[in-house]
Amino acid sequence: MEKLKNRLLKYCSIFFVLCSFLFVKCSDQSNVKTIQPKVYKSWAAVESGGKNSSVQMMMWQGDPLINAYMQNFVIPRVKELYGIDLKINPGQGTEIVKQLMTEKEANVSKSSIDLAWINGETFFQLKQLNTMFGPFVELLPNSQYIDLDNPFIGTDFQQKTDGYECPWGNVQYCTIYDSLRTAVPPQDLAELSHYLKLHPGKFTIPYEFTGMTMLKSWMVALSEDKNFLNGPFDEDKYNNISNKLWNYINENKQNFWRNGKTFPENLSQLHQLFINHEIDFTMSNNDCEVDNKIIQKLFPPSTRAYVMKFGSIQNSHYLGIAAGSANTAGAMMVINFLISPEAQLKKYNPEMWGDGTILTIDKLPMEWRNQFANVTSRKYSPKRVKIEALALQEPDPEYMIRLYRDFRTKVIEN
Repeated sequence: MEKLKNRLLKYCSIFFVLCSFLFVKCSDQSNVKTIQPKVYKSWAAVESGGKNSSVQMMMWQGDPLINAYMQNFVIPRVKELYGIDLKINPGQGTEIVKQLMTEKEANVSKSSIDLAWINGETFFQLKQLNTMFGPFVELLPNSQYIDLDNPFIGTDFQQKTDGYECPWGNVQYCTIYDSLRTAVPPQDLAELSHYLKLHPGKFTIPYEFTGMTMLKSWMVALSEDKNFLNGPFDEDKYNNISNKLWNYINENKQNFWRNGKTFPENLSQLHQLFINHEIDFTMSNNDCEVDNKIIQKLFPPSTRAYVMKFGSIQNSHYLGIAAGSANTAGAMMVINFLISPEAQLKKYNPEMWGDGTILTIDKLPMEWRNQFANVTSRKYSPKRVKIEALALQEPDPEYMIRLYRDFRTKVIEN
């Protein structure tokens, strides 16, 4: 009963946020005002306003290595350099949106969030709710090293970031398997169907961000056109291709884990099923996560990751500042540090995080180029150069929103 209650609360939470932002989206956009940042005449003025202050950051805290990176490196380093007390608070996606929306409706003068780790879906919702501070990215000295013209960095879910969020890392979705259990993993959806018939119960789809990201690449595969989902959301296009998607899933789900009658609600559950040998495949939006998990001794050294031949989503994740932040200067200083060569190099190392850098290495001073070149390379995850040719752009955020809704009604409840 408690598990059912939690699941219903989760669905209600998602429905509440999506209905709220869709209401704003459909309203008169001419009434939406652009929030301008406080005018700083120089970066020295920003530092003057942000030094020796406190910054509240909200971010997902579901990975021990990421948590260690923030707690053991970032927090003490910004304290040492700037006297900033960086406080990390758990929360992601809908939680961030609900918090900022609630504060706005209550006319709260000072937000509880200064800085947040966000993705394109959240970015879209926060923009519609007019709860993002910016543009600010051009004010950051270290932004000079970022190629914002790169569509996988300067474009977030087909949206131009326009300086309202700063790239933090770049990743590509991969399917994960144990090479001792699965010597030859399926390379397309037809081969996956065949595998499921031979190994019933050994596959499932998590009802969360990574699972929905996988389904976007499946829609591209079913369309047989890697650019099929590019451009603004198209209702007819979605209805056509999603019908094929739900038919494919429902035709195969009797061979899913637990006969497709239940689905994991987060990636940790999916990883645990993989670790327990209940399923043969897990997944990650970080193409280097296999190294992370092997280092943590969670996955065996025989674990590998790959991209199916039709491709997978590559995207960047970002940092945004709340419009109601009382410390925009401190937030900008923290972001500028997080995109610095020092901080990017640290998390680029698979032993620390293995997150792909958003810096253009050729733009860096030579001392930093050399250090990036000498970072311990990934041992078990695919080399980025081998999967980049299979990279697909994130489609419009409306596709993700529809997938969440329709996966529940057309698969889970079907």
